[in-house]
Amino acid sequence: MREVFATFLRLGCTSFGGPIAHLAYFRRTFVEERQWLDEATFARIVAFCSVLPGPTSSQVGMLVGLTRGGPLGAFLAWLGFTAPSAIAMIAIAAALGGAERHQTPPWFGGLLAGLFAAAAAVVAQAVVGLAGSLCTDVPTKVIAVASMAATLALRPFPGFQWVAIALGALAGALALRAPELRHDALPIRVPRPVAIGAGIVFVAALAVTALPKTPTLAFIATLIRAGSLVFGGGHVVLPLLQSMIRDRLISAENFFAGYGAVQAMPGPLNTFSSFLGYANLSPLHGIPGALVATVLIFLPSFALIFAIAPVWNRVAGAPRAAGAVRGANASVVGLLGAVLYDPVLLSLGVSWVRIGIAVAAFAAIAMWRVAPWIVVVAAALLGALLGA
Repeated sequence: MREVFATFLRLGCTSFGGPIAHLAYFRRTFVEERQWLDEATFARIVAFCSVLPGPTSSQVGMLVGLTRGGPLGAFLAWLGFTAPSAIAMIAIAAALGGAERHQTPPWFGGLLAGLFAAAAAVVAQAVVGLAGSLCTDVPTKVIAVASMAATLALRPFPGFQWVAIALGALAGALALRAPELRHDALPIRVPRPVAIGAGIVFVAALAVTALPKTPTLAFIATLIRAGSLVFGGGHVVLPLLQSMIRDRLISAENFFAGYGAVQAMPGPLNTFSSFLGYANLSPLHGIPGALVATVLIFLPSFALIFAIAPVWNRVAGAPRAAGAVRGANASVVGLLGAVLYDPVLLSLGVSWVRIGIAVAAFAAIAMWRVAPWIVVVAAALLGALLGA
């Protein structure tokens, strides 16, 4: 258990670069260095987690911990990988909240503007990168554009962003195929009672999102939707979390400042929820809100793993199931494109400082391949200098 926790804690402190980079770190650590898994077993775990909603790298890490140390190993793997960036994001939220309660120096507003501009660049690069990998033919490109249009049309109805994903999955099941998905067994065995219990947890979590919306329930429902309905995790979780702005649970400036800050963190990008849990304006905020948010954004997708694992071998190779996955993946590109337009680009407004930093940050990430965390730190410092 100590070995599992220490290994994932090291990864949580050093794994910069987002979900795809995390998987590369995992492969090097667990296949090449420690030899906990062979290449084929690791590939099967990655394939399984890639077709489920939720943060892929965290799901893979939990399953690696499960194969190494059982249920406690799975928990320690998640805790070690998540805790460093979650603690850092809580500290940033606390510092931001303290600054809001006092008179801030001129540079502080510039720092927030720099983080916001960096977030715009990161979102734009994510849209371009995901479109290149997930929208590879005409049908998937059509699904992505239709998903973007549907998301913008649903702007007056907060909480219904998942409709675009559902429609994309349906279109994919009818029109797409993914023969490259392999029909391989997982290296875990889930007892039937455990699978049923996990399914009940997942359904119960989704049921919470249908309850009447008080500020606290709106906050909780947003986190559950973000953890349950978005494929790939990372940047694609942004469209569901940003409904907190429309629910007036957090200002757009603070939201995107936190989103910019999380790009400079190692470990899972879903620890953005730790920032939102601390900084949101519902009664559930501060340290309790941060802890609840951190757990809730991971819990639904982790429960879904155990609910789906027993039937994976029976459905993984089904053409329509594979097509649904491709359609859902294409639809999240449209979701993120809608967020890039509104509120990210619209919120840049006519501030030439923000626009200039955003363009320079995008060029650094997309053209010069500078690590996003370096770009975020540089943008924040530049914004602070210009603000001062």
